[in-house]
Amino acid sequence: MTDTATAALDKVLHLSSLVSTDLTRFEQESGLTVARVHLLWGLGLAGPGTQQSLAVALGVTPRNITGLVNGLVASGHVTREPHPSDRRATLVTPTKLGHRAIRDLRESHIDLAEQLFDHVPAQRLAAFVKTLDETIAIFARLMEEEA
Repeated sequence: MTDTATAALDKVLHLSSLVSTDLTRFEQESGLTVARVHLLWGLGLAGPGTQQSLAVALGVTPRNITGLVNGLVASGHVTREPHPSDRRATLVTPTKLGHRAIRDLRESHIDLAEQLFDHVPAQRLAAFVKTLDETIAIFARLMEEEA
């Protein structure tokens, strides 16, 4: 099992390297960092939100979310709007450019998923997803134990 487990880890690391290279290319082409894309993705899923709710959803500090939002305001992807029921809060809201970026992200996400997995039989894909879920959970637990 050790040789197989090592080979599996080597393949995961290779895939991670490929994804990292693709993300770097995407950042250069789009001008958006991965962190800003995650924020836009979250807005696309949940709609406008407060900086506090976005920080919680992304697992980052309020200071980090402020920097991310500032960058997306500067690039024209989001605005800060008054919160309808809390005078102290503002809502981070996608602009037309932000909505277009979110739409493009969704379309490219679906396209890549189809290119990678449409040829895989449903049963094998389900087993792959289950194995990935288990692997992610184990790795997250190991990371927590190391902290």
